[in-house]
Amino acid sequence: MTQPADDHAPGRRTGVSELRPAAGEAGPVPRHEDLPLDRNQAILQAAKQVGSILKKAEHPFALAGSVAVYAHGGTQNLQHDVDFCIRPEDADAVAATLRAAGLVVYTPPEDWLLKADCLGQQVDLIFEMAHDPVTTELLARARDLSVDSVLMPVLSPTDLLRGLLAAFSEHHCDFGAVLPIARTLREKIDWEALRRECGEEPMPAAFFFILERLQIVPPSGSPVTAAKEEQS
Repeated sequence: MTQPADDHAPGRRTGVSELRPAAGEAGPVPRHEDLPLDRNQAILQAAKQVGSILKKAEHPFALAGSVAVYAHGGTQNLQHDVDFCIRPEDADAVAATLRAAGLVVYTPPEDWLLKADCLGQQVDLIFEMAHDPVTTELLARARDLSVDSVLMPVLSPTDLLRGLLAAFSEHHCDFGAVLPIARTLREKIDWEALRRECGEEPMPAAFFFILERLQIVPPSGSPVTAAKEEQS
């Protein structure tokens, strides 16, 4: 998962130490014949392994990104990595747990995540989404879902899309990548909550306009929308 940098990138978050692979540290090196031939299956295997490690250590976390969309019923057309949300204050402990399990964990130039390698797949451990720290409340809204037969907490569809909308800017506005997610999960998303929180910003507002024209969501102020607003 990528988070576009603005022109005034914040400094490294206080409380998250610099994490670099220790000298001679090496992650698991499975034999080539042990790796899944299909890239989607390889990503799922990495998600299951890291999720199982975090669950066993009882770290608060939630699966995010394209694998979370898959867990909510999306198609198995996964992106190039696995994304997990963790709290900033847990970053050091999570890194230590993954290292103890044999994974390489390192700090990239971006200061809002850690990266790890699992079964040859990149794993992003995100503790800031669109410059907002991952919170206990965000993780509490996650639901336990089966990810290829392994239960783990998965970000809610509304939170998944909120993070993507909040990342839109003049420098990063890839509607094409987000549109299939909105279409796939539209029945599970609280659209009015997203309109209230993001709809006044220019790029999310443009995205809502496209969704309305494609009849993915009803227009704001329509009878269906108004009825939902009255119920809330």
